[in-house]
Amino acid sequence: MDLFEADCVVIGAGVIGLAIARALALAGRQVLILEKNAGFGEETSARNSEVIHAGIYYPPGSFKARHCVAGRQKLYEFCAGRAVPHHHCGKLIVACSPDETAKLPQIAKRAAENGVEDLRLLSAAQAQALEPALQVQGALHVPATGIVDSHALMLALLGEAQAHGAELVLRAQVTSGRLTDHGGMDLEIAGQSAMRLRARCVINAAGLWAAGLSQRLDGLPPPPNMALVKGNYFTLARKAPFSRLIYPVPQDGGLGVHLTLDLAGQARFGPDTEWLGHSDPAQIDYQVDAARREGFAQAIQSYWPDLNADDLAPAYSGVRPKLAGAAYPDFRIDGPTQLPGPHVMLYGMESPGLTSALSVADHVAQLLA
Repeated sequence: MDLFEADCVVIGAGVIGLAIARALALAGRQVLILEKNAGFGEETSARNSEVIHAGIYYPPGSFKARHCVAGRQKLYEFCAGRAVPHHHCGKLIVACSPDETAKLPQIAKRAAENGVEDLRLLSAAQAQALEPALQVQGALHVPATGIVDSHALMLALLGEAQAHGAELVLRAQVTSGRLTDHGGMDLEIAGQSAMRLRARCVINAAGLWAAGLSQRLDGLPPPPNMALVKGNYFTLARKAPFSRLIYPVPQDGGLGVHLTLDLAGQARFGPDTEWLGHSDPAQIDYQVDAARREGFAQAIQSYWPDLNADDLAPAYSGVRPKLAGAAYPDFRIDGPTQLPGPHVMLYGMESPGLTSALSVADHVAQLLA
């Protein structure tokens, strides 16, 4: 089999991989995107809440805090400039007990430290004036939050990357690789687009599969241990009486069962937190168990008592690739200073990955400049 040569190879055509490919192409690099599936963005990037996050919950100075705030600003500008459907709707973080109410100023303080602006603490009456169906003891108003059509976003990123010379190769699974004497990497590609490829630099943006991929690339340091967390969603079978997203106070390592809206106004609830007992993406079952409906209903009724459990229908699920060992793990972006060559490995690219994508992409492009 012939050995082809490439400058930058991005492995994974989710939202982060496509954003990186665009950034590198705009910088004048020759870019080849390899995707093992039959289409782009079919996994984590297509199975989420489609929320543009403000940057509230993450430790100040962390990758998540920095890239979420910067990425959110870049994302709104990108969507507005390219007619990507989105809605700057805002959200309320709602407190349903005195203990939760006491946590709202702490959440606001951390958000302000991260650079989130225009936050406003609300009394119960003020919250209900904005969203009359709520029954809460207080809330934090976050105007910066929004929603986006994730598929349209990825299509725009891919189109702009291709307009600057990037190429997307589908059904191309990287089965192995090894470092070359000059710091590049030789890759073996299986599938319908089987080939041998010599890359000057490799960007591992394989999402759920990133750690397993790195293990197959000889000469790289071992990847971190990963934990997979499934998030289930239920949809509302009637029109929701809300115009903003509704989030409970965070707990148990997650953001709770929150209410989000799609661009047509359809309400969905989730994700919950279901820790999977393995770290193998090939074993993921995306089916939503209808028996989880009662747990969802109880969580939602804490802030929206008028909800009837029968109004909830199983929708879809997604899986978050988390770095193991921490309740709120950060992104991990290993670049040329950590690796033997001009390569970048991205691990734990879960929420707020969609919001952070453009900022992460610029960061990767700078690492490889």
